[in-house]
Amino acid sequence: MDQLDSIPLLAGIPGDALATIARQCNWVSYDDHELVVDYADTTTDVRFILSGGVRVIFRAPSGKEMILGEIGDGMFFGELAAIDGDIRSANVTTTAKSRICAMPASVFRKLLADYPDVAMTVMQVLTQRIRQLNMRVAEHSFLDAKFRLYNELIRLSRPRSGKPDQRIVSPPPNQSELAERIGCRREVVSREIARLKTDAIVEASRGGLVLLKPETLSRLLTSAWTGE
Repeated sequence: MDQLDSIPLLAGIPGDALATIARQCNWVSYDDHELVVDYADTTTDVRFILSGGVRVIFRAPSGKEMILGEIGDGMFFGELAAIDGDIRSANVTTTAKSRICAMPASVFRKLLADYPDVAMTVMQVLTQRIRQLNMRVAEHSFLDAKFRLYNELIRLSRPRSGKPDQRIVSPPPNQSELAERIGCRREVVSREIARLKTDAIVEASRGGLVLLKPETLSRLLTSAWTGE
């Protein structure tokens, strides 16, 4: 089954049924930074990430890009086109060498019909993604670029080992990538990161970008949301 049974969404499907599904799928290996699905593509299959990961990007006709998020191994994408048959709504590119299973839309829809628990899980994932997109829309509507940057740094960070009051973004974020995440020019990110370093709120290290005072960023962000 080429590891199809390692996908959490499919964990409850009996082995013989999963083997039948697997025979109707295709497996493809991708290099790092390789295009998997392009915007406006007419394919409708659902992709399951067996290993590696992908980045989801919206590309405007002007050529500007905005990073919508990343999806890691064990997860899936492409379900919207499988459900409604419409064109792809985003560009998907690998972030590492990846092994991906392509399940035809008809097989995916039958899977949802035959296994209500799987259908419920898919709805929960869709709900979570809608909530995340709603938050992104709100951020772009109500927050200036610098506050969107603070939010993204907090979102990307994790607790720093041995420093419970600090967090770290590792590997260190590329400024152009940060700009694509929050929808602004790279120069805006560069200027604000420099100011945060001067104010000793963040610092660069070999392991990543350290948030020395994450509570300060959170407080500034809260003030921006409340207008105080």
